Amino acid sequence: MALVIFDLDDTLIHGDCATLWSEQMGRLGWVDPEPFMRKNNELMDAYSQGKLLMEDFMKFSLEPMIGRTPEEIEHLVEPWVEDVIEPLIYSDATKTIARHRAQGDRILVISASGTHLVRPIAARIGIDEVLGIDLDISHGVYSGQTVGVLTYREGKITRLLAWLEQTGETLEGAYFYSDSRNDLPLLSKVEFPQAVNPDPVLRAHAEQAGWPIHHWI
Repeated sequence: MALVIFDLDDTLIHGDCATLWSEQMGRLGWVDPEPFMRKNNELMDAYSQGKLLMEDFMKFSLEPMIGRTPEEIEHLVEPWVEDVIEPLIYSDATKTIARHRAQGDRILVISASGTHLVRPIAARIGIDEVLGIDLDISHGVYSGQTVGVLTYREGKITRLLAWLEQTGETLEGAYFYSDSRNDLPLLSKVEFPQAVNPDPVLRAHAEQAGWPIHHWI
């Protein structure tokens, strides 16, 4: 048995769930879609270049949720996952998860998206254990703030090490599947790093290091 870790966006699904949720908030009338998505895409371009301050993106993307209850968000996210996200789940991802599960491996998703999205998406794929960016709830509603260390770049390692201590799990024989240069810190820490549909920087690193490169559809 080994720990098998998956990134979410552009690894398990063909797309970025935070951007797709931003589009949904436009459809819900919570934001003016055109300027909101213009800013969203500017921030995501910075992410793809490894230049994003995740705090900036979270502050921006959570603003429309300020004052809304977790129950309201959950009620809206559930059908969105079914209608929008489920068709984007890579078939090869589900096959890989099934293979690891058949081997008795423990499956964990670590994502730089908010847990209000990561948890229900992972559940749809059949994964119960997740680490994502935790959102602050004040007086029963979302405050627009985050809590604790953000699961982004080196923050993924920090949160994972805390999770390992809590669960008694280890990184011995661990796998990590990701598409992004932003995950190079964690990819470099596991025994079996796996590049999935990698961006150019991750592809070059994987080729030089001899890491497996997967082309999932």
